[in-house]
Amino acid sequence: MSLLHFFNMHKTLRIMNSLSSSMFPFLFLFLFSFSWVASADRHEDFLQCLHYQNSNAISKVIYTPINSSYSSVLQFSIRNGRFNTSATPKPLVIVTPLNVAHIQATIACSQKHGLQIRVRSGGHDYEGLSYVAVIPFVVVDLINMRTVTVDVANKTAWVQGGATLGEVYYRIAEKSRTLAFPAGVCPTVGVGGHISGGGTGMIMRKYGLAVDHIIDAQLIDVKGRILDRASMGEDIFWAIRGGGGNTFGVVIAWKLELVPIPASVTVFNVTRILMKEDATKLIHQWQYAIEKFDEDLFSRIFIWRSANSTQEGKPMIQAAFTSLFLGGVDRLLSYMQESFPELGLVKEDCIEMSWIESTVYFAQFPRNTSLEVLLNRSPRSTIFFKGKTDFVKEPIPKTALEGIWERLDQVDAESAELQFTAYGGKMNEIAESSTPFPHRAGTLYQIHYGISWDEEGIEAYAKYIGWIRRLYSYMAPYVSKNPRQAYVNYRDLDLGVNNLGNTSYRQASIWGTKYFKNNFDRLVRVKTAVDPANFFRNEQSIPPLSSW
Repeated sequence: MSLLHFFNMHKTLRIMNSLSSSMFPFLFLFLFSFSWVASADRHEDFLQCLHYQNSNAISKVIYTPINSSYSSVLQFSIRNGRFNTSATPKPLVIVTPLNVAHIQATIACSQKHGLQIRVRSGGHDYEGLSYVAVIPFVVVDLINMRTVTVDVANKTAWVQGGATLGEVYYRIAEKSRTLAFPAGVCPTVGVGGHISGGGTGMIMRKYGLAVDHIIDAQLIDVKGRILDRASMGEDIFWAIRGGGGNTFGVVIAWKLELVPIPASVTVFNVTRILMKEDATKLIHQWQYAIEKFDEDLFSRIFIWRSANSTQEGKPMIQAAFTSLFLGGVDRLLSYMQESFPELGLVKEDCIEMSWIESTVYFAQFPRNTSLEVLLNRSPRSTIFFKGKTDFVKEPIPKTALEGIWERLDQVDAESAELQFTAYGGKMNEIAESSTPFPHRAGTLYQIHYGISWDEEGIEAYAKYIGWIRRLYSYMAPYVSKNPRQAYVNYRDLDLGVNNLGNTSYRQASIWGTKYFKNNFDRLVRVKTAVDPANFFRNEQSIPPLSSW
């Protein structure tokens, strides 16, 4: 799911070289505190139910606030400081299942005793919804279910929902250096959440998204049944591949279709520190160049205000042009000279390496770092963070870019960053109804807005959240409309939330159509069929029609 890892790494590099749409309302916190006290008996009954349902060593994977390791288990996969404060609601119980039976027992007992379930894979949910709720809840943390089994002969892999992208990439490369999987960049992102939201990545212009290469899955539904593609049916299989997590059940495993990759690829990360007018010209031209890029070429720009200034004291814009090319450096240089000569790319900017080495490179690790770093699930840092997304349909005018630079001047140079990610290529060839992820043909590029900070407290929160909301509002005329689209893996509660209990179709469609466009209606129909009582839910889960 997330570019939070990117934000951490780019912030660190900038220093070396030179959060929800809203906090949970205090009313929610009051309600949570009240219901926590009222749920004490349910808590004990729930634990007894777990032991009764499944005595198969389940006590070894249950953590409650009285356990000494409860806090470390909870915090290990928290990636955003906004959801790691004393005021953040905590789960009554954390279950780290070792097998399917543990999950089935947790689902059954949660229903019986009126507790909500949140499912955590890697912990990168932008609004913390995989481990935070405002009513009594249980976290199912899939960290112990992360087996990756690669079948080179059939070019497939079965991956459990608790595996990280880094673990998947590493295990594929163990078996083959010419097979890959088209998914995201951050190695600590959990597979379960990433695929549930679509899964963009560095080779999507060649192969599409992660969900475009899922050929089977194993789902535990609200009744505790284990369903594969054949038994769940095509509607549910369609919905779980991009319709958002914690809605249709618990996906315990995905079957991936692996894709061919050259033995050697070419990468570059070219940073330009520019006067504002020069930044405007170069980035404006990039918007037109990407339409001519070959599908073998991925392109992204990281943009922030440089900590350095000119001699006249004028602020500068720093833009890092990052690319992966599925081919050799000579062919890449030829493409770039033809389509985007303004960048001035030269051979010395480029590095040829294997695809698996490129996953380490783009995760911002130093050159020659061991591939084993992909197996490390520990976060490299935890900051306060808020992100938003937009989709651009036609080039943004120069005057609009100049307005962005003005707004970057309003915050610390290290705090704010924009990312422009080129679409096109294979993405234009896949129908927007093929999976719930609808942002396909007609999308020029995606914008990710990010703001991070270190200070605690409401004043810092108001300052930084206010800034990103104002920037987002400013960008409205220049991005997709009716609806203004967003990417569910960069979840944003500013777009709208469900009620604490049941939510109407009309209310949920406020945010739902932004993520899913016309696919939202089909997702509601699937939800109504598979979970009519709306057991699996969160602030932005698909509601069943029966819920109102």
